[in-house]
Amino acid sequence: MAVWPNHEAASRRERLQQLMRQQGLDGCLISQNVGIYYWTGSMQTGYLFIPREGEAAYYVKRSLLRASSESQVRTVDLGSFRQFGAKLAADYPAVFGKSRPRIGADLDVMPAQLYLKLLELVPGADWKDASSLLRRVRSVKSPFEAQRIRVAAQAAARALDDGLSELKEGMTELELLAVIEYAIRRQGHIGLMRMRGYNQEIMTGMVAAGEAAAEPSYFDGPAGGLGLTPAAPQSASGRPIHRGEPILLDIGCCIDGYVIDQTRTAVIGSLPGQLERAYEAAVGILRRTESHLAPGAVPEQLYAEALEMAAEAGLSEHFMGFGADQVRFLGHGIGLEIDEWPVLARGFAEPLEPGMVLAIEPKFTFPGLGVVGIENSYLITESGFETLTASPEKLFIV
Repeated sequence: MAVWPNHEAASRRERLQQLMRQQGLDGCLISQNVGIYYWTGSMQTGYLFIPREGEAAYYVKRSLLRASSESQVRTVDLGSFRQFGAKLAADYPAVFGKSRPRIGADLDVMPAQLYLKLLELVPGADWKDASSLLRRVRSVKSPFEAQRIRVAAQAAARALDDGLSELKEGMTELELLAVIEYAIRRQGHIGLMRMRGYNQEIMTGMVAAGEAAAEPSYFDGPAGGLGLTPAAPQSASGRPIHRGEPILLDIGCCIDGYVIDQTRTAVIGSLPGQLERAYEAAVGILRRTESHLAPGAVPEQLYAEALEMAAEAGLSEHFMGFGADQVRFLGHGIGLEIDEWPVLARGFAEPLEPGMVLAIEPKFTFPGLGVVGIENSYLITESGFETLTASPEKLFIV
């Protein structure tokens, strides 16, 4: 378990407070467990309030004992939730003594029932959606965060090696994924990958072969996988892996809460020519995107150029999914969640900054045949980028 640097939480809070002042917010309430962990260092049940000036307070329902030992911010007993509004007013009179204080909240993930209850408990507040501010702060990683992702990347690379060493014709997708999962669990993978999107879930990874990898799914990604059952319609199935078909190895690892996301393509024997050309096109898109990766690059422009390259290769209808199931992005931020900002997609016009971490994943889907592609995760540096993914970049031929 990695120990947070002494001033990690304070630095994050100060960056948020600067944005709050720019947006005219008087305070911000954070309710989601991942957000609470990001700002405090603890993930116990409760609520975090950050004023625009001064110290934050972590109001804990359970377990106060553990939160008190983990948190880097002032930690207090929540008590009766019915008295939460009064407690906030007593603790922050400069905020809640105002007429209609503007209070931000993580409304993109807050349950509607909780929001309605807060309207009752803090009736004088003017509640605002602060989701974009929270996500902007989290999009820039500290050196501590970047190092945790590096550790996860090394673990994922070793696990992939273990999986490939046991890959053989006839083994099932699930058996291959189990080898990989066992290897990363032994290295400290927490056993899950977190997502912010509503109703979105993700397994440790998407390991699938042939037409099963191209099976469309609700998962908001370029490849879903058949899955084991309609109750879990993504990732590995019980289907045997055959010779001459693409095996998509889109795996992640989460250590100390921070995730890595990577994809490699493998084959037993050789790929059909159409799929091999598509794989080379994916590598070409990744190389072209890398040539622009630096502070100041605009995410939506990187996506637009990838679309152009896919069109030039005659593969537009296969890029990042197929037909109506195509997703409209090239990459995404990663950190405590797999779907962080920025996103390499239309509408993301704010330039990249040093400290941002991106997973870039050009892939091509061919119904009935499979999915090919590659994915690396990158840290944006002052002068360019650092590749965090540790696995070799190649088509793995077994």
